[in-house]
Amino acid sequence: MRLSAFLAGPECHGVWTRRLGQVQLDPAEAAWVTGVIWDVDREIAVGRAGFHAKPDASGLVEIGYAVDPGQRRQGYARAALEVLLARAVAEPEVRRVRVSIRPDNIASFNLAMQYGFTKVGEQWDDEDGLEICYEVAA
Repeated sequence: MRLSAFLAGPECHGVWTRRLGQVQLDPAEAAWVTGVIWDVDREIAVGRAGFHAKPDASGLVEIGYAVDPGQRRQGYARAALEVLLARAVAEPEVRRVRVSIRPDNIASFNLAMQYGFTKVGEQWDDEDGLEICYEVAA
């Protein structure tokens, strides 16, 4: 599979590096962490999506996704979110699902609102800066 310049570039490098480290430390993480969003009809990678990790002790999982800038506004983020939410609901150990969104990412905010996410707080991310945290029951 060939990755786009976006997926192979600096914007995604930190995510791939973190997820590789997680899987090396705990192979069970592989079933949960970020993978590629693949358009089967066009046979191209259009983004990345997955959970940040397997569920924590309280049953919380966090979703992360990013769509290649050249592939946005085509429903890929929505499709990825729907797949991840369905997976979370199907897993008995998952109780809540979180997304953390930069305040300027209106598209992701609007998408999360359509799926019932509500604001639960804020956090500082070393890569993305301020993020607003939203959660929904699984």
